Amino acid sequence: MHSYDVVVMGAGAAGLFCAGVAGQLGLRVLVLDHSERVAEKIRISGGGRCNFTNRDVDPAAPHKHFLGDNPHFCRSALSRYTPQDFIALVQRHGIAFHEKHKGQLFCDRSADDLIQMLLAECGAGALGGHVDRWQPCSVKNIGFSATSQRETVTSSYQIESDRGTVECAAVVVATGGLSIPKIGATDFGYRVAKQFGLRLVETRPGLVPLTFDEQAWAPYAQLSGLSLPVRIETGTKKARGEFLEDLLFTHRGLSGPAVLQISSYWREGTPIRLNLAPDTDLPAALARAKASSRKRIANELALLVPSRLADTWVQQESAWQRPIAEASDKALAQLAERLARWELTPTGTEGYRKAEVTLGGVDTRDLSSQTMESKQPGLYFIGEVVDVTGWLGGYNFQWAWASGHACAQALAARLRPSA
Repeated sequence: MHSYDVVVMGAGAAGLFCAGVAGQLGLRVLVLDHSERVAEKIRISGGGRCNFTNRDVDPAAPHKHFLGDNPHFCRSALSRYTPQDFIALVQRHGIAFHEKHKGQLFCDRSADDLIQMLLAECGAGALGGHVDRWQPCSVKNIGFSATSQRETVTSSYQIESDRGTVECAAVVVATGGLSIPKIGATDFGYRVAKQFGLRLVETRPGLVPLTFDEQAWAPYAQLSGLSLPVRIETGTKKARGEFLEDLLFTHRGLSGPAVLQISSYWREGTPIRLNLAPDTDLPAALARAKASSRKRIANELALLVPSRLADTWVQQESAWQRPIAEASDKALAQLAERLARWELTPTGTEGYRKAEVTLGGVDTRDLSSQTMESKQPGLYFIGEVVDVTGWLGGYNFQWAWASGHACAQALAARLRPSA
């Protein structure tokens, strides 16, 4: 039987980072993952350059950028390991990076630089600590036992894997969610939570394209590939989301940063609302054109929105298919209103296949926000498997780093209290 202080399940962002920190704090760590390759989500994110954090993370107000049944749960971890802390680590490893926009930081060269950094951190054990990694390695069963001696309860886990049995004092579940199954996503983490009686918040795809009824979408399918900045919103009150981002038309519906962001707030059966010209006073612009132009409405509209969109849009009403000087004020007002408040109801999403994250997960009511330990002694959950989901733009990676760091610190304090 193999013996370690900690077994980390999942060789992704949260798991590798937690393992590296724990190893450097003197713990003997084993990382298990059923996939052959490490950190595939890092590898494919950000177009291969990984949007690894966001400067705008506000630890004092996590509800601004994070969702979940209790978005304030992540305040403690985020405040103790900030984007600046991770940036300093990236700089120590000599990784060049740049800010794209809205605080989003990307590797200059390749996401692989970040993966190699995490592996190097795992190899930098100290105080007798070290990190081993078994890949690919499937877990067959997780057993738990507890012994009591002089009013002290000691927990022990026995993990049966296809590489042998491992005994450890603590288990960290960092297996991610259900998004992008082609790179190995499974429900393993949720099954472990259920095994030990922890509650789950219903999961659903997040940061995902939205789809529409094929027949209803037919007039807009021809716009596939068209992108433009929009204001998008859905929901009401606390459940309301609003973003100013780029929209992308697809054959089946809508995508792009605007839609990925709003998808995390969207609920089945509810509409989304779009302003297709958010920086333009449409009524005033159309009124000026009517007073001075002999062009058709589509031609004038093409000065305000992409021409393909203008041509498609005016086909909706015969009153818009004429020279603008001949259009009634009512028709132009309707055109402006429709463009500024296009309301439509998606039929669904592209699902986990194209979702960047999984909403829901292990209920934070059963976890400590300070340590990430669950109500089950010695069992910890970090990263995407937890009911904490960030906005698009590096927020989810920062949660992975912060939750992993909080967990590693707690493990060291528990298992090496005198170090």
